[in-house]
Amino acid sequence: MGILGSLLGILGFGVGISIGLIVGYFLFIYFEPTDVKLQDYPESTAFDEIEPNSLVDLLPELPLWVMNPDYERVNWFNDFIANMWPYLDKAICGIIKSTSEPIFAEYIGKYQIKSIEFEQLTLGTIPPRLHGIKVYDSNEKELVFEFAVRWAGNPNIVVALKLLSLNFSAQLIDFQVAATARATLKPFVPTFPCFSNIVVSLTKKPEVDFGLKVIGGDLMAIPGLHHFVQETISKQVARLYLWPQTLDIPILDSSIGAVKKPVGILHVKVLRAQKLLNMDFLSKSDPYVKLSLGGDMLPAKKTTVKMNSLDPVWDEDFKLTVKDPEAQVLQLHLYDWEKIGAHDKLGMQVVPLKLLKPYEKKELTLNLVNSLNPNDPQNKKPRGQLMLEMSFIPFQEDSVKFSGPLSFHERKESISSLSDDISLRGAGLLLVTVIAAEDVEGKNHTNPYAVVVLRGEKKKTKARNKTWNPKWEEEFQFMLEEAPLKDLIHIEVKSKKRRFGFRSKEVLGYVDIQLKDVIYNGRINEKYHLINSKDGILHVDIRWKVI
Repeated sequence: MGILGSLLGILGFGVGISIGLIVGYFLFIYFEPTDVKLQDYPESTAFDEIEPNSLVDLLPELPLWVMNPDYERVNWFNDFIANMWPYLDKAICGIIKSTSEPIFAEYIGKYQIKSIEFEQLTLGTIPPRLHGIKVYDSNEKELVFEFAVRWAGNPNIVVALKLLSLNFSAQLIDFQVAATARATLKPFVPTFPCFSNIVVSLTKKPEVDFGLKVIGGDLMAIPGLHHFVQETISKQVARLYLWPQTLDIPILDSSIGAVKKPVGILHVKVLRAQKLLNMDFLSKSDPYVKLSLGGDMLPAKKTTVKMNSLDPVWDEDFKLTVKDPEAQVLQLHLYDWEKIGAHDKLGMQVVPLKLLKPYEKKELTLNLVNSLNPNDPQNKKPRGQLMLEMSFIPFQEDSVKFSGPLSFHERKESISSLSDDISLRGAGLLLVTVIAAEDVEGKNHTNPYAVVVLRGEKKKTKARNKTWNPKWEEEFQFMLEEAPLKDLIHIEVKSKKRRFGFRSKEVLGYVDIQLKDVIYNGRINEKYHLINSKDGILHVDIRWKVI
């Protein structure tokens, strides 16, 4: 009887609930209260009409392109990544596996570990997404942009560990990361992909979250452990890559397409020559020497001509700018000056700069030859000798590259003993790079060019044909015996046009730049508004190298 009563009770409860739900539904439909006035709400509300608090509740994680107008949406890039993700997944996992295997191998045999390997390795089917990108204007030869990346992925990464005779496995699941980073592509080079390095840094501490299953249980479910691990990982990543810390990713070899900058000054004193060839019929040769550095596009320097002498004495000093002391050579050519016609060649010789030690003077006696070809039969003929003194003086900022530990320590002490005022007043090299101009309009401007004037020395760029926005990228060097603290450098942009056989010129604008800031800061890279020009702008880079 007891069992029968229980079954009837259960049956009655089920039937009663079913009947009650049906009756309640019909009562709600047919007996709707009439004293409640319904308000008509719009089906949608404009974005700018939503209250701030409600907006935060609706969209707790706003994309950067919503909050900052200067950030751009990159849906096209996200679509590209989504389509490429299956292949990127395999490629990235292959890199992870090949990178991790040597690290795993170091632990095998230690701590009774028999093996470590990936059982499963996939980043899942959900790709990361960029939530906005911003590109910065820069006067340098680089591209700087910031981007926000978020990834709520479904990776399946399982690492199997065999310890003694026991097998353990750890599985990474539900991985999420949110970070804002800045990337710089630099420097630009004329070799694909046209930049040699990627420099990446985080602009704020990243947010990281994930699950970790060990022996079937989620360790992150342990109270307090989840927050501790999350904060520890964020702090460690921030310590390594949060700006100003950076991650440098080389793309091309540093020597490919790199533009070498001056690192020091080569001092050459041409002393004398002896027993030179006599190339004249009725008198002796009239020798002079031309000096230049290999790989340098600057004009060669010349000594004076010593008339009617086979043993001339010059005692003349020259300074040449060195960019690569390990590869460059000093080229010396002797000629017999002729009033009419080509100058006869007396001989030549080269001196590799790697034979010189920084700051040490070296005296050399060179046997002249006809050419550097060892099989040249003309080299067997004696052509005399050339005597000179040479010394290589690196710039202060580059002295570390050419000094050993001991000599650098001594050099550092000697430099620190000098006052800043003395170093500012010392000799040096002023490098002026005329990069480009914008909106240099004029009545007759078809071939704009720039003229640089400093202390009466004038240099000019090549003319660019028929453009209001010329690009030059030409560098000029001014060797100065003292820092130009009180000097102005005058740069004019001019235009020339040929008319009826005559060359008419027009000044499109000019700028005078105080060099004091260059001397104190070492460099300026700025755009200047041209005087007497409506909208003209001139972009120049000026550096000061102290010897």
